Amino acid sequence: MSQPLSARLLQALFACTMLLANAAEAAEKLANVTILATGGTIAGSGATSTTTVGYTAATVGVDRLIQAVPELAKVAHVKGEQVFQIASENMSNEHWLTLAKRVNTLLAQPDVDGIVITHGTDTLEETAYFLDLVVKSTKPVVLVGAMRPGTALSADGPINLYNAVLLAASQDAIGKGVLVALNDQIHAARDVTKTNTSTLDSFKTPELGMLGYIQGNKPYFYHVSARKHTVDTEFDISKLDALPQVDIVYGYANMGPAALNAVVAAGAKGVIHAGVGDGSLAGKVVPALKAARQQGVLIVRASRVGQGIVARNGEANDDELDFVAADTLNPQKARILLMLALTRSSDSKEIQRMFYRY
Repeated sequence: MSQPLSARLLQALFACTMLLANAAEAAEKLANVTILATGGTIAGSGATSTTTVGYTAATVGVDRLIQAVPELAKVAHVKGEQVFQIASENMSNEHWLTLAKRVNTLLAQPDVDGIVITHGTDTLEETAYFLDLVVKSTKPVVLVGAMRPGTALSADGPINLYNAVLLAASQDAIGKGVLVALNDQIHAARDVTKTNTSTLDSFKTPELGMLGYIQGNKPYFYHVSARKHTVDTEFDISKLDALPQVDIVYGYANMGPAALNAVVAAGAKGVIHAGVGDGSLAGKVVPALKAARQQGVLIVRASRVGQGIVARNGEANDDELDFVAADTLNPQKARILLMLALTRSSDSKEIQRMFYRY
């Protein structure tokens, strides 16, 4: 015998109420993610849909970036904040300090579960490593960019942003250090680098390997970085308004001391020597390097090769010269660690310890 119409209506009403309640409960469980926008190609625009080079970076604000990806609402409660609006080749130490302090302030708030930072790809790896050393939280921080402006055919910015928010909202990303998410891949800030001027798969972690993938709306981690980061570092930028000047001098055939002497004369407190091979030093430059060290300038031997360990006392007697070996850090990341190291110590042995720790 069929139920009366009124009973069926009550059942249908109850079912709808339960569906709404479940939907509301699911929405409440979504993580709170703040997007800090700094500009870059992901916020860029071109003259036509086929303009993938020669476009203008940093023209689109954070609100429009969020509006362009309405699917973000399904994975997190998202808020946006425009911190800078620059092309990333213009990123400076002062920008880094401002950004890091804002990140730490936000992560200290109980209603912020993770942060996504949109960034130009040219210096994205440097900003990521700086934050990896100075962020004081285990909550996820994810940097994301794009290789094509949003106006281009097959623009990669929207899906990269979606994946970055998904990652920042994930419990699996907690305690993994600062992460970089592009091209459906997850990389550690310390080891990732830009390897191509224009292709979508530019960001890679040579030799040491990426941390995982983002697929089917879920991050998959396969390994983590063994080096200390975030809450386990000794660096505190909360009261800093400037960083020590550290410059990079590039090695090449027939290299002379002119560039090194220029940066020392300009006030460098540290120099990264991006040597050939295993951080080799040209004979013409060694006297100038010795003189700089005697003046108190910290010298770090790195390599322009891009992969491998720079062996201490390998291509130079670092103990005798009182130099530091960069380990596996590329020159641009060695510069970041040396700047922060110099805020803690001027002793080369102590700084060498930091290079092996971080």
